[in-house]
Amino acid sequence: MMMNCRLLLALQVLHWVAGTMVKLDNGGFEDLVIAINPRIPEDDKIVERIKDMVKEASTYLFSATQQRFYFKAVKLVIPSTWKDKAEYQRVTTETYDKADVIVAEPFPKYGDDPYTLQYGGCGEPGRYIHFTPNFLTNDNLYNAYGPRGRVFVHEWAHLRWGVFDEYNNDAPFYATGGDNLPEATRCSTDFTGQYIFPLSGGQYRRCKIDPQTQLFEHGCVFFPSRHQNTAASIMYLQSLPSVTQFCDKSNHNIKATNLQNKLCNYRSTWEVIMASPDFASSSPITVPPPDPTISLLQAPDRVLCLVLDVSGSMTLVSLCFPYP
Repeated sequence: MMMNCRLLLALQVLHWVAGTMVKLDNGGFEDLVIAINPRIPEDDKIVERIKDMVKEASTYLFSATQQRFYFKAVKLVIPSTWKDKAEYQRVTTETYDKADVIVAEPFPKYGDDPYTLQYGGCGEPGRYIHFTPNFLTNDNLYNAYGPRGRVFVHEWAHLRWGVFDEYNNDAPFYATGGDNLPEATRCSTDFTGQYIFPLSGGQYRRCKIDPQTQLFEHGCVFFPSRHQNTAASIMYLQSLPSVTQFCDKSNHNIKATNLQNKLCNYRSTWEVIMASPDFASSSPITVPPPDPTISLLQAPDRVLCLVLDVSGSMTLVSLCFPYP
């Protein structure tokens, strides 16, 4: 099983073999490529959900970036294993291997969790975003992740601007010193909620302090209140209705034990975005942007030809057949 996991990870990494083709034109991202893995069974619902997600994400991104950025033109690569349709255009240079966003079966470590493969440091672009078919089509996951467009913006910030999560499942709390209680790893600290320890039968109790670590005991969980007044931050909990912004210098939580602080030298996500080439070459847009243009592309079936020597007299036989 370990060998299989390593092989799958290697295939996932090797998928991204060239730089992104995404361009920024007057605040609009163009030539963003989303590709469906050829092994995914044909399902029109996946295509429709991707369209809806991109449109929702464009509006949310425009608001979250103070009216600077939106998705202008997206290319969705349909597998050649799916039936051809009149609305499908031919691909040119777009392939699954070079896509910015892939739709593929779950990677064992993440399940249906959307994620962005990031190998670089703070401010460096990621490799690709991974969504699963189940994430896109199963509405029962809505409560866990929130609107898909918001999730896409969260992942896009990872991919495009090299920011990191403001939560930390491995270090969910941090000590505040003195007689103060520990705090949940989050941004901003304006998020309110309860610290509870789940029990069997749907029961729970208040969390206790571990005297050795001065943190809440292992198994304690911070449950944010559903109704919040804070607008930040998208890299912490974009699913809540009130959250529409990235944490900035004014509300960034420098004490939180998260990757954003660790890798970005305690800078807020918005400060990192502001330092990007995208930000330097853009300015606020005064009118609402149009809906994204979404092109459906499909590669033609490939044909594999073999030339065989079938006799001593060098008679050649040519065999051609479709190659998936």
